[in-house]
Amino acid sequence: MPDLDIVLASASPRRKQLLEDAGVRFVVHASDVDETLEPDLLADPPEACKKLAERKAGAVVQEVLAEDYTGMAAVIGADTMVVCEGEIFGKPVSLSDAKRMLRCLSGRTHEVLTAVSVWMVAAPEPENISLGFRTFVDRSAVTFRELTDEEIVDYLRKGESFDKAGAYAVQGAGADLVARVDGAMDTVIGLPVGRLLEEFPDFAGSADGERLDAGRLRRPISQSSRGLAHRNALRLRSPHDPARRNRPC
Repeated sequence: MPDLDIVLASASPRRKQLLEDAGVRFVVHASDVDETLEPDLLADPPEACKKLAERKAGAVVQEVLAEDYTGMAAVIGADTMVVCEGEIFGKPVSLSDAKRMLRCLSGRTHEVLTAVSVWMVAAPEPENISLGFRTFVDRSAVTFRELTDEEIVDYLRKGESFDKAGAYAVQGAGADLVARVDGAMDTVIGLPVGRLLEEFPDFAGSADGERLDAGRLRRPISQSSRGLAHRNALRLRSPHDPARRNRPC
């Protein structure tokens, strides 16, 4: 198999650490995307999560191709959502919003969804490009213990809530809020690496190769007017996500 450039389309230090711990060689290339969701997607959290992961990865693919990239690349986008009683909890927008989220989660079981979208790019020449992508959603159930108002305020003082879906970090001080986790912990943290490597076993082999030329993919890249619709795009069939019983929040 030709050398594969693996690109993480996320600036999240937690996702970066998970990939590094798995021994995957990659570079980080994040892009700002519009995370606004239409009403129909807000009513369907798994599809909403998949859509955002696809947007993140797709935006980076466009930026990389705008620089006349040649080679074989895999671009990984991810999005994580906390869902309680059908409501999507993203990152809190204020202190009061974070308090509301934690009060809702207190003493209940909620679902954490992480969608991963992997875009495969084959570009032997700048104008001879094939694309395909596959997206899956992994789920874990997290049960909070009963929290007092004082415990919530004390946790919020630690300052780790405001860039986390659901206003808590299970890998940080937020672990003290959690009674149990059913499912993969890396899904809750933000990237189900175990499942990712099952779906794409060649990624694990990247650790045996030479280190990537990071400068080639990490330099600032301007937005291009060349959309992916003008490419020879092929959507790969998404793997069937096994039905899992949603636990009440």
